Amino acid sequence: MPKSLADGHIKLAILTTAPANLAAPTVAELNAGINAACRILASDFTFGPTDSDKVAEKALCDINNVNAIGASNYQAGLTIFRYFNAATGVADPTEDSLFTATKVKGTTLYIYARETGKLETSPWATSDEIFLGGAVLTDTPQRPSDAGGYIKRRVPMEPQSMFPYIAVA
Repeated sequence: MPKSLADGHIKLAILTTAPANLAAPTVAELNAGINAACRILASDFTFGPTDSDKVAEKALCDINNVNAIGASNYQAGLTIFRYFNAATGVADPTEDSLFTATKVKGTTLYIYARETGKLETSPWATSDEIFLGGAVLTDTPQRPSDAGGYIKRRVPMEPQSMFPYIAVA
């Protein structure tokens, strides 16, 4: 079987209301969310597990350090492209919906990401593997240090309840 490139294969739904089951969102719940993949800068998208906490559990007889794996840790953050009406300069209420959903510090959102051999444009389907999903808290959006390119804002996030490798219900 061939390997799959990641380019264009990450589907990302951001929900402003919690699904009935955080660990098993339905197709309808995912479709009701913001389809975010085309609104996020790829180069600094961070959403995934990081190293777990380590618990030193060395026995008296051990010569080397011995660690047990403790609590899981996750990271989340994304840079969102802004969308404005060219004539008025006012944020477009439809196209800028992702920024609107993330701009208030402390907002709880629910993020679900699919990264499979399917293109991002393929609709959500029952049994799709979600590589990570769950609740995050937004921090204050930040203006990037590089003012060039498109207008955008970096939104750091704090993962709350994360579920790796779940499936669409």
